Amino acid sequence: MNIQIDNNGYYGEFGGAFIPEMLHPNIEELRTRYLEIINEPSFILDFKLLLKDYVGRPSPLYFAKRLSEAYNTNIYLKREDLNHTGSHKINNTVGQILLAEKLGKKRIIAETGAGQHGVATATVCALKNMECVIYMGEEDVKRQAPNVARIKMLGAKVIPVNSGNKTLKDATNEALRDWIFNPVDTHYIIGSVVGPHPYPDLVTQFQSVISEEIKIQLTEKTGKSDPDYVLACVGGGSNAAGAFYHFLNNDKIKLIAAEAAGKGIETGEHAASISCGSVGVLHASKSLLLQTSDGQIIEPYSISAGLDYPGVGPLHSWLHTIKRAKYMSITDNEALNAAFTLTRLEGIIPALESAHALALLDKLKFKPDEVVVINLSGRGDKDLETYLKYCEMKSSVPK
Repeated sequence: MNIQIDNNGYYGEFGGAFIPEMLHPNIEELRTRYLEIINEPSFILDFKLLLKDYVGRPSPLYFAKRLSEAYNTNIYLKREDLNHTGSHKINNTVGQILLAEKLGKKRIIAETGAGQHGVATATVCALKNMECVIYMGEEDVKRQAPNVARIKMLGAKVIPVNSGNKTLKDATNEALRDWIFNPVDTHYIIGSVVGPHPYPDLVTQFQSVISEEIKIQLTEKTGKSDPDYVLACVGGGSNAAGAFYHFLNNDKIKLIAAEAAGKGIETGEHAASISCGSVGVLHASKSLLLQTSDGQIIEPYSISAGLDYPGVGPLHSWLHTIKRAKYMSITDNEALNAAFTLTRLEGIIPALESAHALALLDKLKFKPDEVVVINLSGRGDKDLETYLKYCEMKSSVPK
């Protein structure tokens, strides 16, 4: 099976670049130059050196002994939470800031939901002495206050967005508007495998270091490079794309992603765009979306700011359609319970996004000799307030 983006930016029927005329020069410059630039030996060398010496890669592949015993199988955690800035997002921002330099850009803009992409973008802008503007929904500014503080400390400007439901979708809208009016000196670092071509492919390639390392590390630990399962969470889908990438052509490996079921699919308050979505166009890309019958976007909901998005990247839309990967819905409560299970068994506090992937363990049946890799995409510092509220709520319920 050959799953690659074509010359027009499509995975099967999904992808493309449905852009207004005013964005055409920005996208065309990127589309015609990105592959040449990121495949230059000097670019590859700079990228790998920063990943090693600045980000701290390779991130460990940790055998979770007590978690494995609890589920009677062999569970390994890919520790993206141990990267500099605390998540997988830094892999992409390091690559894109180097690309922006090659393109001669002096100003960077980005959107962020959970704040991890905003922090990672502000970080590389500080490293490269570039002006940085981060768009963030007002709701996310409130619930991700620690990351907002980090972004500002790094010297970036945070612009709260008060349109729509004041979350990730709306922040992306505002970032795109900024880029339209600042096409010459500005590069937009999109944080996930969404948006117009070439972004889904560009971000996937930078994040594919995750699965590249998993193969090497598994060989060292088990003697074979391929696991039986790879689990990840999916909002837009960049950490899952990176974790799946080098396993896509091996049908024996089960690729399973968790999307946010929020308060329950039946309530309508969720962000399960694969389980409940239909084909449409959002942020200049054709994918599976939460929308009404006449094409109006349905506002998503998730306790996790990073999964609170009404669509999913075209790669994941295609993998679902051809049944190469399986996408399962995880509720807020299931994710919260999974987070506390990992914390109590392994002493690791995961991001709420990652907790959705961990919750898949309760929905799947594994054999004792199987190898399960879970991509732990981020750390839970930013979600401590939510975790504490959950603890207080549970303690107040009569037994």
